[in-house]
Amino acid sequence: MWFAIFLLLVTVLGAGWAAALVPAAHGGRWLKPLLAFSGAYLFTLTVTHLLPEALHLLPDEPHTVGYWVLGGFFGQLLLEVFSQGVEHGHVHHEPSHGPHGVVGRVPFMLLGSLVLHSFLEGTILVRTPEAQEISQNFYAIVVGVALHHIPAAFALATLLRLRLGSFARMWPLLLVFALASPAGIVFSNYVALDSLLQGGMYAALLGLVAGNFLHVSTTILFETSPEHRLNWPKLAATLGGLVLALAVA
Repeated sequence: MWFAIFLLLVTVLGAGWAAALVPAAHGGRWLKPLLAFSGAYLFTLTVTHLLPEALHLLPDEPHTVGYWVLGGFFGQLLLEVFSQGVEHGHVHHEPSHGPHGVVGRVPFMLLGSLVLHSFLEGTILVRTPEAQEISQNFYAIVVGVALHHIPAAFALATLLRLRLGSFARMWPLLLVFALASPAGIVFSNYVALDSLLQGGMYAALLGLVAGNFLHVSTTILFETSPEHRLNWPKLAATLGGLVLALAVA
């Protein structure tokens, strides 16, 4: 579990460091294939792991899982009103005022929505001796979250640099985002574990995050091919994400 926390921290901070070295215009060249790969991985993981596991935990109330999935899907739609698609690697920039207000001000609503999204992802990462039944896909989900965070962290670091004028002021805010998923892991494994193990709460969390993942992954997959033309690098990346998710089944 501590390795997963370390990996999620390093992934976000490493992507932020890359944003400091690579101009945003050049970053798009490798971000699009990575987005396609992570989108395919998340979608496949959700369909083959998260949803079946949630339904297995609530065999007598499968419709309840469906309600949570819908809540996660449309909840993510609402969160993106504030995050402006940073989860998908988007950076919207207006030279005079910035994407979310006056240049120089911290975009708290944007950061808060990303932190909430990331925290929820971390809460389904449970791995303790008491929870062997619900921790079988732990590392498969960790990989999915880490892949998803690379373009998000790159976009967030780029946006914060544009808003705040320097990378030095960006790092504390990026660290807040980097700590969100680890905080979710600690919360589920050390604070709320007993509650998660009873009453279907973990199944509800799985459904909620599955809805999040379905929204994010399908949006990524649609946006990486807006022209609906065959693009071999993106197709290869998409198939690679699909195959990797199936391989960890």
